[in-house]
Amino acid sequence: MIKRHLGFAFNVLALGLFFPGILLPMFSLNMEMAASVGGSTLSSALVDKELSIMATIDELWHDQRLLVAFLIFLFSVIIPLVKTALVTLAYFQPGTRLASKLYEFVAQIGKWSMADVFVIAIFLAILSTNHAETTESHQFSVFGFKMGLDISTQTLSNVGTGFYFFAAYCVVSLLGTQLALWGHRNPPTS
Repeated sequence: MIKRHLGFAFNVLALGLFFPGILLPMFSLNMEMAASVGGSTLSSALVDKELSIMATIDELWHDQRLLVAFLIFLFSVIIPLVKTALVTLAYFQPGTRLASKLYEFVAQIGKWSMADVFVIAIFLAILSTNHAETTESHQFSVFGFKMGLDISTQTLSNVGTGFYFFAAYCVVSLLGTQLALWGHRNPPTS
């Protein structure tokens, strides 16, 4: 019985972590280019953005990358919400045939809920570009004067608050669902 209650409590906590996880910035990406000529430097930001999961979905949708936007939305928003709703409904139907069917279905889609962890892995891969810097040097002549031109780019990325909320959601949700399933499969004996 305690596992069932703990599972429900963890799923409620996971839901509290979920919304900041999808709405707060998951990461920030900054790319700058600098050009130096004769001691003078001109720099410009090429990319400067913070993206949450929902902002990423929106940007992909507007860029006509509909399949990728849909898959991220499905695996990072829809399936977690459906799973939490079903576990909650099953919690309020203890010992019934409906609860058994709901828990069985949640166990089946549980494999698909690992896709939200995959989304985190994708964001981490993006973050691995941190501090990638390239520099090119060129020599040219203007009116007989030789000048050097150095062009450099630097990419910086940082983890945002949303990353930590979403990662915590993934762990707490998996734990809560597992506890709920154990509590259902192993009811207390009197």
